[in-house]
Amino acid sequence: MNWRDLPPLASLRAFAAFSQAGNVTRAGAALNVSHAAISQHLRALETHLGVGLLDRSGRALSLTAEGDQLARALELGFGAIGAAVQDLKGADANRPLHISCTSSFAASWLMPRLPGFRALHPEINLMLDPSPVLVSLTPGGIDLAIRYGQGGWPGLEVEMLLASPMVIVAAPGLLPATGEITPAELANYPWLEELGTTESSNWLESYGVPPSDHSSRIQVPGNLLLDGVRAGQGVVVTVRHFVEDDLKSGRLVELYCEIDNRGYHIVTRPGVLRPAARKFVQWLRRQ
Repeated sequence: MNWRDLPPLASLRAFAAFSQAGNVTRAGAALNVSHAAISQHLRALETHLGVGLLDRSGRALSLTAEGDQLARALELGFGAIGAAVQDLKGADANRPLHISCTSSFAASWLMPRLPGFRALHPEINLMLDPSPVLVSLTPGGIDLAIRYGQGGWPGLEVEMLLASPMVIVAAPGLLPATGEITPAELANYPWLEELGTTESSNWLESYGVPPSDHSSRIQVPGNLLLDGVRAGQGVVVTVRHFVEDDLKSGRLVELYCEIDNRGYHIVTRPGVLRPAARKFVQWLRRQ
C-alpha cells in the first residue's frame, strides 16, 4: 500500500459520517464539527480522488455509484478498526498491573503493605517483577517501576517515594570490639550482595580499594540479604530505611552512611496512566 495515495483521514471520517447520517448537519453533529466543515471535507475528498462521490442535482445530496462503493469500504474499514480498539481496551483493562522493583524493596517494604492495597482494590491483579535490572517501560508491558537512585532518569516521569541514604552495616559480632574500621580493612571481610548487583565493589572502589584487594563476595536473592547480615555472615550495602529497627536494637551496626538525595522513586512513562496503575500510584503516595 502506498500511504501517500490515501486521502486525509479527516476527509474519510467526514464522508463516512455523511454516508451514515444522510446529511451534512447530522454528520457534523456526530463528529462535533460544523456542517460547513463537513461540506469542505467532502469537496476536498472528491478533489483528492478526482471522482464525483456526491450527486448534487437534487434538493438533497446523495451518493453516486462511486460514493456508494467508498461508503461500503469505509464502513467495513472503520468497523474493523473500532472492533480492534475495543478488544485492545478490554484486554488492557484485564491485564495484571506489572510492577518492577528490586527483591530487597519487594521483601522489606512492598510486600508487608500489599494487603492494604488488596483490601482497597481487590479487582486489580498484580504482577511483581523483582529484579535489579533497569527495565524499559513500554506500552502493554511493565506499567511502573520502583527505582533507587537520585532520580532524573531521562524520558520518564519520576516521583520520590522514599528518601533514604545508602549505608554499610554488619552484625556487631563480625567486627572488632573497639575502634573504627577503614574501607580497606572492611575489604578483608566477607560481603553479601544482592544477585545481579555490584554495590559492594562499587562502594569499596569509591574509597580507593582496588578489586584485587576485595575479599569473598556472596551473592544472594534480595529477600535473603538482610537475614544474612543479621546472622553475621557478612557486610552489606543497603538502604537505611530497611535496617532502622536493627540499628536501634543493636542487631546491626552502621559503619558508613552516604548522605545525599538518593531514595526510591516511582517511575512511569510520560502520559496518562491506565486506571489500575493510577490507583496503585495514588496508594503508594499515601504510604
